[in-house]
Amino acid sequence: MSHDDFKFEPVRGLPEALPEGEHILWQGSPSVLRLARDAMKLYWVIGYFVLLTVWRVGVSSTFVPMDQALAHGVPFVVIGTLCCLLILGLATMQARSAVYTLTNKRVAMRIGAALTMTLNLPYTQIGNAALDLKKTGHGTLAFELIGDTRFSHMMSWPHVRPWYVSKTQPAFRSIPDAQNVAQIFAEAAEARVSQPQVERMEPHAVAAE
Repeated sequence: MSHDDFKFEPVRGLPEALPEGEHILWQGSPSVLRLARDAMKLYWVIGYFVLLTVWRVGVSSTFVPMDQALAHGVPFVVIGTLCCLLILGLATMQARSAVYTLTNKRVAMRIGAALTMTLNLPYTQIGNAALDLKKTGHGTLAFELIGDTRFSHMMSWPHVRPWYVSKTQPAFRSIPDAQNVAQIFAEAAEARVSQPQVERMEPHAVAAE
């Protein structure tokens, strides 16, 4: 899916123009390879088919010559390659269609390859954030929501924190420079939450004397 499919967006990654007083602090998308590895377990799939291939060749080598035994492992290599290509294709679509945004007032996530949706998470509805940082600098920044806000884990996958199904935590998955993004979020959220919220008072009727 190309970015041309989102020409209708007044601001990239957002369904509408930013209101007065709101501005973008950071925007980014998942890394394709890291998303395939972290969210879709690419390395586990590779390891599984490697073990199957070795096992099949080893069993066959006990009753046929080695060249024939190696040929018996070829179907597993082909199937494994196709599975890995499928995972990479899915990761590419999910990464290219996703745009993560931090503004001075909220977290926004445009996600979904087939069915696109935008999640808007005001900082006042985020109770905590957790960073899973990798050695490469990539990482996942997950947001723990407060109140009654709920999201479908299935509809939001893979842009969610793993293993948190009953209370889904939306997440910036497999983003580069995750430590810096987490710092931007922390500073913006602290500034926003510490601002006093002024509510307009309704005028009260005064009885005439």
